[in-house]
Amino acid sequence: MYLENTIFEMSRPGRKGYSLPPLDVPVQSLTDVLPLEQQRQSDYRFPEVSEGEVVRHFVRLSTLNYHIDKGFYPLGSCTMKYNPKVNEDMSRLDGFSGIHPFQDECTAQGALQLMYELSELLAEISGMDAVTLEPAAGAQGEYTGLMMMRAYHRDRGRSPSKIIVPDAAHGTNPASAALAGFKTVEVRSTEAGEVDLEMLRRLVDSDTAGIMLTNPNTLGIFESQITEMSRMLHEVDALLYMDGANLNALLGITRPGDMGFDVVHFNLHKTFTTPHGGGGPGSGPVGVRKELIPYLPTPTVAKKEDGSFAFDYDRPKSIGKVHSFYGNFGMFVRAYTYIRMMGPKGLRNVSETAILNANYLMKKLEPYFDVPFPRHCQHEFVLSADRQAKQGVRALDIAKALLDKGYHAPTIYFPLIVHECLMIEPTETTTKETLDTFADALIQIAKMAATEPEVVRQAPQHTPVTRLDEATAARKPILKYQFES
Repeated sequence: MYLENTIFEMSRPGRKGYSLPPLDVPVQSLTDVLPLEQQRQSDYRFPEVSEGEVVRHFVRLSTLNYHIDKGFYPLGSCTMKYNPKVNEDMSRLDGFSGIHPFQDECTAQGALQLMYELSELLAEISGMDAVTLEPAAGAQGEYTGLMMMRAYHRDRGRSPSKIIVPDAAHGTNPASAALAGFKTVEVRSTEAGEVDLEMLRRLVDSDTAGIMLTNPNTLGIFESQITEMSRMLHEVDALLYMDGANLNALLGITRPGDMGFDVVHFNLHKTFTTPHGGGGPGSGPVGVRKELIPYLPTPTVAKKEDGSFAFDYDRPKSIGKVHSFYGNFGMFVRAYTYIRMMGPKGLRNVSETAILNANYLMKKLEPYFDVPFPRHCQHEFVLSADRQAKQGVRALDIAKALLDKGYHAPTIYFPLIVHECLMIEPTETTTKETLDTFADALIQIAKMAATEPEVVRQAPQHTPVTRLDEATAARKPILKYQFES
């Protein structure tokens, strides 16, 4: 039963799904607490639905929702891996779930210890010297890192104005640089899918504050010349920022600090299995080399001589607070649990399996799609639907057709430098059987594009909602409940 074929509007006059207790406080005139000009001049019309119908409505919607516990999410660059349920159990322990940011430090020693140890673990994993947990998302982590970079340069009497960003970068990179007061300069990628080193040499000068780089990059390729880039940037006292979105390919194998990066942000919701999507909360801790420690957001968690833990506000060079209170604590508990359960060998196995899965899937699909960079990938890879586009079937059509096969679509049209791009990341939590059936679904669609392109262009046909007019939906969104006339 699909939404388009059901009576979605269930409101009927006189139906109620609630029963209020008798009023037990004095009746006060509304004008005593709210000025007349701010009062509604007529009653607002709310839906009138019985309790049973309300429950059935939301339960039905929940069964139609696609989520990571229901099926495979091959979204490239998003790292949608399974979230172990033990993480959720730990985050719901009374001492963690009931904690309040205003309570005295002496009553929150366990939470402070967890935050301190998580910072130490992330520092070890990344090769950084210190980590702040405060940023609430990867993009805010980027902004935090860039603000620290700006403070670092100002402290040294410099005011460089530009940040270099590859043409395959995540869109948040240039946006964060602009918010931090920098102008962005783009460096292109080579035919091999790596940063053009010769062009980078021409761009790097005394006005360069740093470079924002994702490694492996968004094409799923490891930047093999990263140490030369590091030398080049550091020669002019510029800094290297690593977008840690693709850290899932590096765990236990290599570390950003060992490559020469000065700043790196982590996506706890990508790499360390905290919940992803649904409006948050997210978490984007930032690690730095020792030269940038003075500029970390305030407060940091410190371990005192007596072994207890406390917030350290005495940071005169700090960039200040970037988040109310101390970050999204529940995410810290989940990530800490995951890291401690996996251990060093387990984390390395995560990356090795993710890389194996991506290469296996890419090789299975290689005969049926164009592969712009036919070389070993890391944890993700890109395909091009150019071959299918010549038959009238675009990447968007392929993504829609996958929905009819019961799979979430991969990332499409990103990176922008790949025409008709399909970006796929299977992650380490996907079984070989799932990889095989997903590959079979894509292969069937590729074959159908050659024989019945019109069928692919009309997909999806078997989902709760069929293909939308996306242009109209974006330009004329319906943002509030509307009664049927």
